[in-house]
Amino acid sequence: MEIRESMLPVLGPKGGEEEVQALREVIESGWWGKGPKVAEFEQKFAEMVGAKYAVAVTSNSHGQDLVMKAMGYKGIDVINPAISFIATAMVPLWNDCTSNIVDVKKDTLCIDPDDVERYKKPNSEVLISVDEAGVFADYENLRKKFGGFILQDCAHSCWTPGAGLDGDAAVWSFQAVKTMPAGDGGMITTNDKQLADKCREMTWFGVSSTWSRAQGQSGKPGYAWDYEVDVLGYKYYMIDIIAAICLEQMKKLPEHLEFRRHVQSRYNAELNPMIERPPHSETVQYYVSRVPSEHRDSMIDYLADKKIHTSVHFKPLYKYGPLKQDREYPVCESEWVKLLTLPCHNRMTEEDIDYVIYWVNKYFEDNI
Repeated sequence: MEIRESMLPVLGPKGGEEEVQALREVIESGWWGKGPKVAEFEQKFAEMVGAKYAVAVTSNSHGQDLVMKAMGYKGIDVINPAISFIATAMVPLWNDCTSNIVDVKKDTLCIDPDDVERYKKPNSEVLISVDEAGVFADYENLRKKFGGFILQDCAHSCWTPGAGLDGDAAVWSFQAVKTMPAGDGGMITTNDKQLADKCREMTWFGVSSTWSRAQGQSGKPGYAWDYEVDVLGYKYYMIDIIAAICLEQMKKLPEHLEFRRHVQSRYNAELNPMIERPPHSETVQYYVSRVPSEHRDSMIDYLADKKIHTSVHFKPLYKYGPLKQDREYPVCESEWVKLLTLPCHNRMTEEDIDYVIYWVNKYFEDNI
């Protein structure tokens, strides 16, 4: 097969005229900041996931940070999975907490409840669990073995039915390569009204939104320029420009996820048997295959030469300087060196899928 001219990205967003028109309407409305589009998106997203409350924020990481701050967690121990993006373990450090990184289960690469039980401390009050590549963690056993607050990171599971309902709160991501991309953005969902109200209050320095005051929601007639500030707040609110994109992406989500599952099905059926298939995912945020560790890095280079971009999701958190831990991670150490993420996104064509399958299989034909 002839090598393509341009690089095939491992991830990528797909938009269209609908997003362009939605942005045009917001720009022409004169209200670009937090306003009616954010309120609409919060309502529709909460309905979709089955949560009572939703608070739109600037990113998944900021959502995690707000929940920590709203709950008053400071100087405690926070348990994290070893396989995750580094933000998962950085958020506790922002709040003067320790990141207690534990091993993962071999089949799902999600946090291992047995390791949680083994390494939890008297001050382990929060557990951040990641639905790795859209596959749910074992929440039933996590609840049995950890009695604290569970923050469910759903950055990869938007949207699998039931996602976000197993924790005390959930955080979501609309970053540029996620299943519902908007450039960036996040959402907090919860059934706890007090937590939702506190998070919402803290998204703009403790000030009620300009939009709500402009709509007379302050209880005063007309635009209320005056306001009270009762809590320490931050600048973590979503704006209407982002919410407008999210609303259009939300309409396309079923179709986009169906295509991702199609890519998953074709890879599962047609890739060389040397490629270990990942657990089934409804979102297929990443197609995280496993290959013999002695071939992983050479495959990355080989596929790059064929203009196929791949990745590794993820390098273990404990390998980063600020997060080093004094313990063994037998599962993570044996598995992460095999991880190879292949392209899977909605910009791909059938020809792109054919192309990836051909060159992955050709690698094994030439090297095994």
